[in-house]
Amino acid sequence: MLKTVKRKSQATGGNYVIVTSEYNRRYVDSMVKAAKNCLTEARADSIKIIRVPGAYEIPVVLTNILKNGSTKISAIICLGVIIRGETAHAQLIGESVTEAITRLQIDFGVPIIHEVLLLENIQQAEKRCLDPEHNRGYEAAQTAVTMAKIIKSIS
Repeated sequence: MLKTVKRKSQATGGNYVIVTSEYNRRYVDSMVKAAKNCLTEARADSIKIIRVPGAYEIPVVLTNILKNGSTKISAIICLGVIIRGETAHAQLIGESVTEAITRLQIDFGVPIIHEVLLLENIQQAEKRCLDPEHNRGYEAAQTAVTMAKIIKSIS
């Protein structure tokens, strides 16, 4: 069972970017709000939210962000919801986005938190995105803060 661990964030500062899909906005907006709340609790110096049409567009925006200012970014959070339909399209998008995020994270050395969810149905989306006890946006932000601290400590 999913369980968001709500722990008090120590003041960390840092500059965070949230790249989020417009598609399935009801679910994604809930994750964005939770992620922003977590980063605010962690006293982030800045939180920039960039919206793109769909999950497939996230990697090209990430590439541009990283090429133009990766040294100033503590971590990037990618949020999106892909709900599987009758064709392989959702699977292909999910795999492409995952591969691109992984490659960019390694190539640039900046933590990129992948919370672009490939889900089977609306019930899964509701459980992972709308339920405050299980919100994946909050979890993504917790991971971003932790990874930012780790990278800072080894740099």
